[in-house]
Amino acid sequence: MKDGFDNIPVAEASTRHLGKNVPDSVQSTDNIKYKRFRRRGNRDEIHQAETVSRGAKPAAVPVTMRKCDPPLVLHEAVRIPDPATKQSDEILRWNALRPVTIGGPQIFTGTTPLVSFNRNDPASRAFDQLRTQVLQTLRSNGWSRIAIAAPTPGCGSTFTAVNLGLSFSRVPGSRILLMDLNLRAPGIAAALGVNSTGDMRNYLSGNIASSQFLVRPKDTLALGLASKQEQDASELLLHQRTAKVLNAINKDFRPDVTIYDLPPVLAFDDLVALLPQIDGVLLVADGTKTTAAQIRASECALEGRTKVLGVVLNQARTSDTQSYQDS
Repeated sequence: MKDGFDNIPVAEASTRHLGKNVPDSVQSTDNIKYKRFRRRGNRDEIHQAETVSRGAKPAAVPVTMRKCDPPLVLHEAVRIPDPATKQSDEILRWNALRPVTIGGPQIFTGTTPLVSFNRNDPASRAFDQLRTQVLQTLRSNGWSRIAIAAPTPGCGSTFTAVNLGLSFSRVPGSRILLMDLNLRAPGIAAALGVNSTGDMRNYLSGNIASSQFLVRPKDTLALGLASKQEQDASELLLHQRTAKVLNAINKDFRPDVTIYDLPPVLAFDDLVALLPQIDGVLLVADGTKTTAAQIRASECALEGRTKVLGVVLNQARTSDTQSYQDS
């Protein structure tokens, strides 16, 4: 050929065409300069490469087996629990409480009638209004524990506690706990027509488990009942074990609202003894005998220690009730 590449091997022709500055590794295709690769391999690797270039059978290289990770499963089904069917521990504990039945003619005709059983009664609607106002106050402040007490005996604090508790329990999905801590004159069991053998002293002393002491007349209502009077009620409420028991109730059952029925404020110091365990107080006044001075004295006894959520007027005049019913 005219370009001078006749009868010249392709490798040699390419070398001449590139010029004099071509590296030896390119110019010499029969004799590879392995010295240039010594930095990238050890002597055994270089010796093996030289042996292969001479046509010898390469030596066997030992293979080290390495423990591999388990294979990744890309399409494994993941089960997501249904919130509607999953129940928390406090709900399971609540549902396991021993059921009891509310009954007897005294719930309508007794000294503490349950007006909440008659939804058309003006007093029942008044309790529903009170329930809504109290519940909104509790939720807005993150509270859940309230005490109900009167300035003096006979004002209807137990009547208010029981009917308000029943009104709270009509809220679907709620957990309402009603505790009879009026150990001077327990009355919740009789008001509900429940045969009570509850030993509140032993319970508050930590000798009885909540699962054995509390009872549940409704899915949304649980009761802590007392069956006898205690002369040293305030000392019992002041004891540290009582605080531990009451705190354990809130931790184990997480009730939405806990209502404590307590003795009169001006007659005993039971309510003051329990103040560290409550968030607020509802005072109950009798419209026929409670004076403004007694209400002010009760508020002064609680001032700076807890919140007074309101004053409930019991035994209102018939004309007031009738006008409410007709409105």
